[in-house]
Amino acid sequence: MVSTTFLNLNNEKKTRIQKALIDEFSSKPLAEAEVAPIVKQAGIARGAFYKYFDDLRDAYQYIYGLAMKSIHGRIDREVADNRFEPDFYVNQVTSFVDGVCQSDYRNLVKMHLRRNESLIDDQFDDVHLQGRQWAAMVLSHQVIKQILLNPKEKDVLVKRLQDVLTQLARERS
Repeated sequence: MVSTTFLNLNNEKKTRIQKALIDEFSSKPLAEAEVAPIVKQAGIARGAFYKYFDDLRDAYQYIYGLAMKSIHGRIDREVADNRFEPDFYVNQVTSFVDGVCQSDYRNLVKMHLRRNESLIDDQFDDVHLQGRQWAAMVLSHQVIKQILLNPKEKDVLVKRLQDVLTQLARERS
C-alpha cells in the first residue's frame, strides 16, 4: 500500500513520480516493468521508491487507482430511484471512453486492458445490484474494453450496447 510518506510529498515531487509511473506502466506490462527507469525519470533514489511503495505491483495499483478515480470522477454513479435506464449506461460508457481518450492515462488504461487486467484485483461492489443492473455493468465494461482496444468500432459497439440494454429493459416492463 502506498505510504503516507509518499502521500505527504510536495506536489512537484509527487507529480514527477506519478509521471514516471505512468510512463513505465504505459509502455511495459507490469510483469516486465522495472524500478530503475522509474527512479531515474523521477529523480529519486531506489530506496525512496521502496519507502513510498512496497513493490512494483503496489506502485501499479496506486497509479491505476489514481487513473480510475480521475476518469470515474467525471461520471455519474447512480441511476435515480433504481430505475433501469439503458441510456444511462450508454452515456456512462461514452463518458468513460471519452474521459480516457482525453486523459494522460489513455495508454496506461490500454496496457491494463491488454496485459495487466488479470494481474490486478478490480473489486466491484456489485453484490447489491439487481440482475439487469449487474448485466448492464458487465456489458458496459466489456464494451469499454473493446472500444479502447478498437476505437474505430466505437459507434457499432455503443449501438450494440444500446440495443441489448433496450431489450433488457423491455423484458421486465
